[in-house]
Amino acid sequence: MGLPPPPPALRPRLVFHTQLAHGSPTGRIEGFTNVKELYGKIAEAFRLPAAEVMFCTLNTHKVDMDKLLGGQIGLEDFIFAHVKGQRKEVEVFKSEDALGLTITDNGAGYAFIKRIKEGSVIDHMQLISVGDMIEAINGQSLLGCRHYEVARLLKELPRGRTFTLKLTEPRKAFDMISQRSGGGRPGSGPQLGTGRGTLRLRSRGPATVEDLPSAFEEKAIEKVDDLLESYMGIRDTELAATMVELGKDKRNPDELAEALDERLGDFAFPDEFVFDVWGAIGDAKVGRY
Repeated sequence: MGLPPPPPALRPRLVFHTQLAHGSPTGRIEGFTNVKELYGKIAEAFRLPAAEVMFCTLNTHKVDMDKLLGGQIGLEDFIFAHVKGQRKEVEVFKSEDALGLTITDNGAGYAFIKRIKEGSVIDHMQLISVGDMIEAINGQSLLGCRHYEVARLLKELPRGRTFTLKLTEPRKAFDMISQRSGGGRPGSGPQLGTGRGTLRLRSRGPATVEDLPSAFEEKAIEKVDDLLESYMGIRDTELAATMVELGKDKRNPDELAEALDERLGDFAFPDEFVFDVWGAIGDAKVGRY
């Protein structure tokens, strides 16, 4: 923290293998330091516009939110890129305050559905699936919005009214056509490959090669990610990992709140959420999982 990034020659230059999730030859990518650059490298490898890449999964071509690429890639992970498929427009009647959606984003301007709660308003609509990118709400474009902004807009829609969602689903392989995934299981935590270390991608600053997260860090990240979902309707393991990193050496919730405001002020976390995050990190430190 506070030190200049290392010169390009000293930054990690690792080679990863990748395929398009709906089927393609295997490509090789290297030289990226954040998620946006990763999508650009994938687009170059397959001669696609970078805007076509929606999100990536690790070690599976399926739309499996347990295997979603977040802020870390195992050094032996195989990357599957999901690209834009069919576009659709759906009218939704908001009969309940909660729609039953959990939102995440790809770190490069696209927010999409990570989970649909069983029995919820959205669960009864077969045209809406996990993995769908939310392109617009009531004609308002959401391209470039973060997941928490999209979740807030959905939450603020009035109950008892109909609204329109413009969605783009990921292009599917033949064996995925009939699937409608229910999304990741609660508490699934960050999923990493079998490599001895990981490439940690950051939205600010260069990527770094690190050891696998410790048991404490992994459980703390999982618990903080669960809190993000319950308070804000989003899941984001990179954000959760950053919060754990900021909070693990803080002495009290006030110090954590100050660190979060300085680094992540755009989220405007409520005080009760910060207190629960402090408690979750403390529980993980002493092994209360």
